[in-house]
Amino acid sequence: MSRLEWNWGNKSLVMLGLALLAIPLVVKAVDAPTGYDNLTNGFTTQAQFDADLAAFDEFEVTDDGLGPVYNAQSCRECHQNPVSGAGSQITELRKGRFDGVTFTDPPGGSLNNDRTINAAFQERVLGADNVTAIRSSLNILGDGFVEAIANSTLTAIQASQPAGQQGTIINVPVLEAPGQTRIGRFGWKDQHASLRSFAADAYLNEMGITTRLQPTENTSDGRSVAGIDGVPDPEDTQDAANPDGIDVTHFVNFMRATKAPPRDAAVAATADAVAGSNLFNQIGCNICHRTTITTANAGTLINGGAFTVPAALGAKDIHPFSDFMLHNVGTGDGIVQNGGQGTRNQVRTPPLWGVRVRPRLMHDLAQFTRNNAILRHAGQANPIITNYINLNVTQQNQIVTFLNSL
Repeated sequence: MSRLEWNWGNKSLVMLGLALLAIPLVVKAVDAPTGYDNLTNGFTTQAQFDADLAAFDEFEVTDDGLGPVYNAQSCRECHQNPVSGAGSQITELRKGRFDGVTFTDPPGGSLNNDRTINAAFQERVLGADNVTAIRSSLNILGDGFVEAIANSTLTAIQASQPAGQQGTIINVPVLEAPGQTRIGRFGWKDQHASLRSFAADAYLNEMGITTRLQPTENTSDGRSVAGIDGVPDPEDTQDAANPDGIDVTHFVNFMRATKAPPRDAAVAATADAVAGSNLFNQIGCNICHRTTITTANAGTLINGGAFTVPAALGAKDIHPFSDFMLHNVGTGDGIVQNGGQGTRNQVRTPPLWGVRVRPRLMHDLAQFTRNNAILRHAGQANPIITNYINLNVTQQNQIVTFLNSL
C-alpha cells in the first residue's frame, strides 16, 4: 500500500469517527417504577428516603414557625391516601374579584388560609370577593418523573393536539434559579415548574413557614401578622449543605424519590378494562389525558440549570394520563395565578394515575362517580364527550372499569 493510500484510509476512518460522534445517542426508555410501598425509586437510598418521609410526615408547631395563618400542620395532612405523598379529600379555598373583564387578587392573595394560631387573625371571604373556588389536594407520587419531562416534550405534545383541544402552556419562574423560567406542570394552575419551588411555596402557603426561597410571611387578608410571629425568618433552618432549608430539601428529595402510582393489575387484565382502554383512546380522551410520556435523558440540565436529571429519573416512560397543560373544559375555577387573564377558567389536566383511590373527583371534589365526572366536561372537551354519550351503556361501563384500574 502506498503512503498516499494509507493517508487517505486514515482520513476516511477519522471522518467516519467524527460522523458517528455527531449522531445523537439514543437511550432506550424503560418504565418508571410504580408502587404504594414507601420504597425509593432509586433517586436516594432507602435510609435517606425514610428520613425524608419522616420529615414529610412531621407535624409542625408554633416553635417551628407554624402560621400565623396556615392550612395544615404537616405535608401528609393533605397527601395521604393510601400512603404519604398520594392525594386526599382535603381542599383549600381560593377567592378573588372579577369585574367582568379582569380578575384581581384580594388583599393577601387568592389563597384563604383556613387556620390560624391567633383568633384575631382568622382569614375569611370578604364582601368584595365575588369569586370563590374549592381545590382538592393533588397526588405528588411520581412527581420526580414529571419534573424530569423536558420542555420540548411538552411543546411537542401540544403541537400534536387538534386545534380545538390544544392545551395552554405557561412559563413560570424557577425560584432556585433567579431570572429563569420553565414550563409549569405542578398545581391546578401549572403555577410551578420545579419541585423545589413547589415545596417552598407549599411550606409558606399551607403551613406558614418561611424559607430562603419564600422569606416573607403571608398576611391575614392584607393585615400584617408580624406582631404574633415569634420565630425569625426564614424559619426553615439552613446549613451549608441545605441553603434553601433543611426541611425543604427533605420534601424535595422525598418527592423526587417516590414511585409513580401503580395500576391494579388484576382489574387492568380484565376484558372490560382492556376494551375500556381502547375506547378511551378511540373517543379522544387521550388527547389531553396522555397515556405515555418519556422523561429527559439522564444528564439533562433542567430548572434553569439548577438540577441535573439523574439516572433514576431519566429516560423513563411514565403513564400519568395527563398532558400537564391548562385547558378550559367548562370546570374552571375563575382564579388567575401565573398564567394571565386568559387562564381564568382553565385548569391543569389532572393526571389519572391513582384515580382508583379517589372517591371524590374533579378539582373541587364535587363528583362522586366516574360517569358524572366525565359528563361534567364541556368546552374544549365537547367533541370527546359527545363521542362518550354516543357509546352504549356497556361501552361506557368499560371505560369506567378501565379508570378503576388506574
